[in-house]
Amino acid sequence: MKFAFCNEMFGDRPFAQAWLFARDLGYTGVEIAPFTLMPGKEVVDANDISSARRTEVRQLAADLGLEVVGLHWLLAKTTGLCPVSPYLTSPEPSVRQVTVDYFIALAQLCADLGGKVMVLGSPQQRNLLPDVTYDLAENYAAEILRAVMPVCEDMDVTIALEPLGPSEGDFLLTAESAIKLAKRVDSPNCKLHLDVKAMSSEDKPIDQIIRESRKWTAHFHANDPNLLGPGMGDVEFESIFAALKETNYDGWASVEVFKYEPSPEEIASQSISYMRRVWETL
Repeated sequence: MKFAFCNEMFGDRPFAQAWLFARDLGYTGVEIAPFTLMPGKEVVDANDISSARRTEVRQLAADLGLEVVGLHWLLAKTTGLCPVSPYLTSPEPSVRQVTVDYFIALAQLCADLGGKVMVLGSPQQRNLLPDVTYDLAENYAAEILRAVMPVCEDMDVTIALEPLGPSEGDFLLTAESAIKLAKRVDSPNCKLHLDVKAMSSEDKPIDQIIRESRKWTAHFHANDPNLLGPGMGDVEFESIFAALKETNYDGWASVEVFKYEPSPEEIASQSISYMRRVWETL
């Protein structure tokens, strides 16, 4: 199992400082939220991230012996972009074209940083809009993603659809629904992302979801419904990691948290210590 961390966990700490700390704990991958590349900006456009900044971040990871896993929080802090903001399930053709263009820009950013995976969560930019049914929303999302796939295939970047629970939205709530959308997109570069916090909201046991999704899973987030890291809540990972091992998952276990107390450093330390301990028992 390869362990990575999501970089926004360390807040405004300098990348070099935070990434070195994580590397020394044993993490070998870093997953990047695009808005962290332009700190202090309320609205972030991936197109504005300079080539020099991309090279700097990629080189920093390489110098530290870290692999850039890819991107997540793809559409966070994009509300307010001109002329319109990207939105995955919009009924407006102009918005859908903007969204296609923006995903292409993100794929280029991901590739420039050395990443291979883009986790598509961003519930606030995909939830159902007024008078848009679920079926229509799925049509719009499939149209957008199909248009992006040729670029993703050329750049060897995979978009991994992230189901999120009902507390966060009303579109793509289960692994099954994300797989259904991926089948409609019909590209080897459109797959599934699984997140422990989100899977905890489904009716099925987490290990069953993992086994049923074995042909589609491209990426995995380790966390807990209490918004902290793995092993810091009630979810036990023995059956989860056993299912990942049984299904020959060879990707990353990337720690993504949403609460940063007692501290990012303590969360990062406890999370990898727990994951290693569980993995070594299998």
